[in-house]
This record gives sequence, C-alpha cells and structure tokens, in this order.
Amino acid sequence: MKHTQMNEITVKAYAKINLTLDVTGRLPNGYHTVKMVMQSVDLHDDLHLRRGGGMGIRMKSNIRFLPSDEGNLAVRAARLFLEQTGLPDDGVDIDLFKRIPVAAGMAGGSSNAAAVLRGMNQLYGAGLSAAELREIGLAIGADVPYCIEGGSMLAEGIGEVLTPLPPMPACHVVACKPPFSVVTAKVYARMNGGKLAIRPDTRGMLQALEAQDYGGVCHRLYNVMEMVTGSDYAEIGEIKDTMLDHGADGAIMSGSGPTVFGLFASEENAKDAAAALQGRFSETFITHIRNEKNQV
Repeated sequence: MKHTQMNEITVKAYAKINLTLDVTGRLPNGYHTVKMVMQSVDLHDDLHLRRGGGMGIRMKSNIRFLPSDEGNLAVRAARLFLEQTGLPDDGVDIDLFKRIPVAAGMAGGSSNAAAVLRGMNQLYGAGLSAAELREIGLAIGADVPYCIEGGSMLAEGIGEVLTPLPPMPACHVVACKPPFSVVTAKVYARMNGGKLAIRPDTRGMLQALEAQDYGGVCHRLYNVMEMVTGSDYAEIGEIKDTMLDHGADGAIMSGSGPTVFGLFASEENAKDAAAALQGRFSETFITHIRNEKNQV
C-alpha cells in the first residue's frame, strides 16, 4: 500500500483528565506502576508541522518560557520518529500553539509528543500503526502511548498497558490550574513505602462506564496523588470546594496536579463555577468530554 507524503499538516493535541488514579507498586528501575482511568477532553493545543526547510528540527511556540530544543517532548518526538523509521532528515518546523496549561497534570507535553508522532506519520507517509507509534511514544514518556489515541482508557503497567473503555457520558468539564507547578517525580517519591488507606474503586468506575451511569462515574472520582499535592497546597481543596459549591457533580485533581477539574451535567452551573474561579485563577477553562479517537 502506497502512503502519500505531504509538506505540512496541523494536528490537535488533546488534554486528558484522570477519572481515577491509583499507584499500585514500584519497579526496580524506580518507575511506579499505576492503574488509572484516563479520559480526553476537548481542550487542545495546535501543532503545525512543515517539512523540507533544510536539516534539523526547529520549534517555536506562543509560550515564551517553553524550551524549543530536546528539552521539549514535541522536539524529542520528531527526532525519535526519524531515528526509528530511518527516514531522511530534510528539516521539520514545528509551530506550537498552547492552550493546555503547562506542568498541570493534564498531559500537555505528552499530548504534544503524541500529536507530533501522528503528524509525522502522515507528513512522511510512513504508514506506522497505532501500536508502532505507541512503542515510539513510550520511549518519550509514560502518558504518550495513551495520548496517541485518546478517548476513554484503562491504563496499567507504568501507563502503557491500555484497554479501551466504553465512552464517558457527555458532560461539561471545568478545569482550573492554580499558579504553581508540581514535579511528578517528587509526588511519586513521597508516596514511596506509604501504605494507601484509601484507593479508587476502579472496578466500580469501569462498571459505571459500562452502564453509562454518569452519577456513578462522578461518585467514584478518586486520585491517590491528591493527598500528597493537596497537603502542600490549600488551593487544591479550595478549588474543589468552589466547584462543588457551584453544582459540580464531582471534582478531583488530575494526574500529579495541580489542576483540579469538576464534572457538570448543567452548563449553567459549569459557567457559574468557572466565573467564580476565574477572578482568582486565570487558567480556568470550560471544556467537554471528548470520546472520539485521534486519527493515526
């Protein structure tokens, strides 16, 4: 089968939230094993890829402080794609327009890397399967394989063992990132050896998704990392309380934080909650559940 090459492409990189997040163990290499239900939302970054401008990967972004070299996962993904496929380096320009908050627990960087892999696959007509792209993505970061396809998934192992789930019931999502960042590795380190008294009801969450039970999903939102990050920053609890006070059907922290999201059946309640938060927290967004898979 012949795959068509092209000169430029724009790819969307969607944010994720964690409906559940459980840390189940630690491997000899220091990585932690997890069990988590991941869900895409409509909030996204745009990446415009152009090839053929000479050798090397060049990146620019609307966020001034973001690295534009190998310190950026998008650049690393482009480099790794060319290395793994053996395709010629005829120059790739990446223009990144970010909307997903940085270092927020919403997989912004991982989603950018996944979008670059999907985009390069189409740009070069390489014809790699989703499984092959996930394999390249895992070398970049544990969330990248999930971000290749997105949607509703159970993630196990270090995050790379993925099982597609029934779609999440549609609802409004308010995401709010307080003005500080959290280092994921440090949150994991503080969980070492700590016996977790409360864990998410992952099985119950899977049953709620199977039954399309929105109330059941909201009732089972739980993230074990919230205890660590939330104990350091009072804002986590304050944002949750504000969302719940304004009619959220459930609210938790996403990933290692510090973003907190609330689920709302009512659009009016979602707008009220966002308005209540925006005065204090500028990075507050209203978005929606996204169940479509990304195109590979």
